[in-house]
Amino acid sequence: MKVWVDADACPGAIKEIILRAVMKRSVSTIFVANRPIAIPASAYVSTLQVAHGPDEADKYIAEHASAEDIVITQDIPLASLLVPKGASVISVHGNLFTENNIGERLFVRNMLQEIRDTGGRTGGPKPFSEKDKQQFANTFDKILTKRLKA
Repeated sequence: MKVWVDADACPGAIKEIILRAVMKRSVSTIFVANRPIAIPASAYVSTLQVAHGPDEADKYIAEHASAEDIVITQDIPLASLLVPKGASVISVHGNLFTENNIGERLFVRNMLQEIRDTGGRTGGPKPFSEKDKQQFANTFDKILTKRLKA
């Protein structure tokens, strides 16, 4: 099992939660981004810098993540590729993407994108909050514990 982090837009608070948990449990973790990412030295945690360009980190993770892995991403299209593979996919807000909800999430995301593409306004994402941080910590701990016991 590995933890993959789509690190291009990962909030610092979430990065810290991930680092604490995986270092404590000695879990191989890879932060993937199209820019350098600073992380503490560890035998279990690494970074991978992909080419610049849209969705390069997503493409890499989609190609390399497996059913045993946990993936942290805000990218719904990436989640829609990984959930059918059996990977556990968690948003930085602590939402678990599943077979039961990924279709609806992708539909809403695409609908909002279409509205924006035609000049409509949809509002932006809500600001990242302490509640989001706690929800992520709870979900990540639950899934990590479950995967380690499997």
